[in-house]
Amino acid sequence: MGRLVRAPRPSADSDRQVAGFAGGLSAAQRQSPVQGDNYLERIAKYVPAEVLAFFIFINAILDQAVKSGGPSATMAGVPVMTIAAGALVVAMLLVPVFFWYVRAEGDAWITNALVSFFAFPFWAYAIGAIAFADYHDGNLAAMLLATFTVVSGLVSPPIPRARRRKAQTAEPSTEGPRLVQPLPDLSA
Repeated sequence: MGRLVRAPRPSADSDRQVAGFAGGLSAAQRQSPVQGDNYLERIAKYVPAEVLAFFIFINAILDQAVKSGGPSATMAGVPVMTIAAGALVVAMLLVPVFFWYVRAEGDAWITNALVSFFAFPFWAYAIGAIAFADYHDGNLAAMLLATFTVVSGLVSPPIPRARRRKAQTAEPSTEGPRLVQPLPDLSA
C-alpha cells in the first residue's frame, strides 16, 4: 500500500481481451480487470497527515502566544490571529505541493491533492486551530470531520484512458484495404 491513492488501472491482459472470449486468462484476470484502492484505503490516504503534523506544531506555538498574551497578542508586531490565518492558508497550499512531491507512477496525485486540500480545513477545525478560535465548537468539529471523512472515501480517481501502443509499434501494412465480399443469396 503506497502513501497516495492509486488510480485504477486495467490489467496487463485487458487490452487483448475480446468480448466473449476468456481463453488463456486466469479466473482472477477474468473477474477483475481493474484494480485500485478500496473505500477504506482511500479514506486513510486522503488524510493530509504530514502537513497536519507541520500545522499542529505551528498551531501549538501560536496557542502558547495567545495563552500568554491574550487574544490581542502579537508576534513581531503582527497580531497572532493574523499569523494563524496565514499559517492555515500556507498549510492548505502545501497540501497539493506535498502530494505532487511524493507522487509515484500509478498514483492519482491530483485527486489525492484536491480531496486533501478540501479536507484540510475540516482537520484544522477539529484540532482546534487558532484561526478558528472564535468559532470553535468541539461537537460541531467532530460531526463535520466525521461527515467529510465518510464522504471523501466515495471519491475514487478516474480510470486512465488506455494508451494506444499499436500506433507506436505497428509497422505500416503493405497490403491494400481488405474488402468484404457479400454472401451469396441461397434462398433460390
